[in-house]
Amino acid sequence: MTDAPCALLDRLPDGFLDCPANRLKDILPRPTLFDLPGRNPQPLFVSTLLHGNETSGLAAVQKALRRHAERGLSRSVILFIGNVEAAAENVRTLPGQRDFNRVWPGTAFPDDPLAHMMRWIYDYVAKRDAFAAVDIHNNTGFNPHYSCISKLDAKYVALAQLYSRIVVLFQRPRGTCAAAFAELCPAITVECGKSGLEAGAEHAIELLDACLSIAELPGHPPASHDVELLRTHAIVKPPAGASFSFDGTPADFLFRPDIDHLNFSELNAGASFGALGDGDARLEVLPGDGSDTQPLDYFDYADGEIRLARSAIPAMLTIDRRAVEHDCLCYLMHRIGIDGVCK
Repeated sequence: MTDAPCALLDRLPDGFLDCPANRLKDILPRPTLFDLPGRNPQPLFVSTLLHGNETSGLAAVQKALRRHAERGLSRSVILFIGNVEAAAENVRTLPGQRDFNRVWPGTAFPDDPLAHMMRWIYDYVAKRDAFAAVDIHNNTGFNPHYSCISKLDAKYVALAQLYSRIVVLFQRPRGTCAAAFAELCPAITVECGKSGLEAGAEHAIELLDACLSIAELPGHPPASHDVELLRTHAIVKPPAGASFSFDGTPADFLFRPDIDHLNFSELNAGASFGALGDGDARLEVLPGDGSDTQPLDYFDYADGEIRLARSAIPAMLTIDRRAVEHDCLCYLMHRIGIDGVCK
């Protein structure tokens, strides 16, 4: 289609199934949407490489498609391969680029050219009555594999459980792929641990195989012991322009060097994140639950220490400077029941 803002193909080009992420640009010079037919015409939408240095999703898609090469797909697949330019440089995004996972419908940047492309992809999939949507990511700290949903609906939870019993309910940040497609069908983000590890790709393959093989998702709530539900309540960032370090180098924030080992731990008030430098900088704590109200004060800075002021469960804590600068230091969560009420 000549009016498509991204490449649109109905077959895989030669070499795609064996191409590493950093060479994919040689085959796909721009973001590409594949519409691949299967015996069940109701498609599974899959997106990957929205962040160029998160490659488990590409590896999983390639292996899953190789498995089905001879006998054909049991279900149609609409596959979006995102930031191939950033993948060539092994970075999340290139300088000056918008984050590919912040520009889907619902974004804070609706006039950005990337937002127009994502809206076109969204509308293309909307016409096809998608079975489900899966967006595959990695993270940079020590985290278990887990799923994220933006609607606490039985089918959405069931889709998330195909990947992990740990399910995180989120409403922020805005403009994510999973949140957009949640308006069309059950939709999840899956976090496959650190990029490049075989275990992350293999786990994602299991999810894709399940999505291709099952006829429908159960519409009844899961038993409470079968799922571990958490809700994101706050997003924590160093303020713009503030300096930070993880190795004791003088800075506004001196985070502990093992801070990423705190992920998904039940932390009580008083748990240390590090110390303040000589200034009076304070961490930004933004609402993560979809509200516009400032979340509770999560940190205490007495005696120059950065400590939790109340209990919380962090996710995606990292010691990767670029990840902090491009996204955040962490998310803070609380456990909820199937009814969405905090435990």
